[in-house]
Amino acid sequence: MSPRDFAALAASTLPVINIAPWIEGHDHKGRLSTAAAIHAACLEYGFFYLDVSSYIDPEEPEELARLAREFFALPQAEKEKISIANQDHARGYQRLKENVTMGKADNHEGIDFYRPVEEPDKTKLLWGENQWPAVPGFRARYEAWADKMKALGLTVMHAMATGLGMSDAEWEDLRAQVDDSFWVMRVIGYPPLPNDDDGFSCGAHKDYGCLTFLWADPTRGALQVYLPQPFLAIENPGMVPRQEGIEQGVWITADPLPNCLVCNIGEMWEIWTNGMYKSTLHRVIHRGSNYRIPFFFEPNFTANIAPLDAALRIQEGMVLTTEKRHPAEELPEKIYEPTVYGDFLLKKVGGNFVTGKGKYD
Repeated sequence: MSPRDFAALAASTLPVINIAPWIEGHDHKGRLSTAAAIHAACLEYGFFYLDVSSYIDPEEPEELARLAREFFALPQAEKEKISIANQDHARGYQRLKENVTMGKADNHEGIDFYRPVEEPDKTKLLWGENQWPAVPGFRARYEAWADKMKALGLTVMHAMATGLGMSDAEWEDLRAQVDDSFWVMRVIGYPPLPNDDDGFSCGAHKDYGCLTFLWADPTRGALQVYLPQPFLAIENPGMVPRQEGIEQGVWITADPLPNCLVCNIGEMWEIWTNGMYKSTLHRVIHRGSNYRIPFFFEPNFTANIAPLDAALRIQEGMVLTTEKRHPAEELPEKIYEPTVYGDFLLKKVGGNFVTGKGKYD
């Protein structure tokens, strides 16, 4: 199979997973099937489509896009009134090409919102206050969306715990690490990327945290996902960040599907699963002019993220039963060191703006 044929095949196989059994709660077999499908998708891709037709009215994200369009159409001086420079250099508006990925400016503008914090202090990175556009209805609609995505995040986490074979007690321990999620919500405006531009609307990167839920505009070919395929000898200069350990592979598109969010896992899931799941490189090359709304469901700021026993059991082919528990010394070596999520995030955000003050990407 040629690389071109492989890419065409891969583009058609990003799985679509229906979350309805976990929303409706009465279909035990359906819940197990969904949990197994998410587990398989995380092993294979780190990306999947989440069918949320049972949970989200399609008019909700369409209204969010309308409000985004109204804001980004404002004069630049009006948008700059909620600039990140007014706060903690993370919360607020970023002008076109203010975001930087892998040292190169991204061809988009955006607004970032974070979980509100107690005793905000805008002199501390990430610890300021959210800045809301004056567009009528904007704040109420987006806060409602954030609440809905937080609830969805806990639901998907529960399904993933089931897919990993976690006991009820183990799930409660994991839930306690994400029940006060330090979430991030972005509203991104993409002008068309010129055909002769060698940059990106958003450069290749991995997400830092836990789960990303992306509502995307109808533009096709914009979001691209990198699938490592070591057996392919593909000349792909300049298309993948030069990082240690990056394998050969192909870029596939994750085009929007009706009633679906694009979901991907972040680097905290790499730690939780001791490397069994991988956070996947992705990028945006947006030739249209439209809007996307990613919501990042993250661990609690103070959560201590460490490899889960359930993942270690799977890596050793173990099965946990109520009759027998394998002692810790029988579990495989933990190759990922524990990390406090907030410390990890603060180290990551620095240098992701042209100001050098940082952002969440």
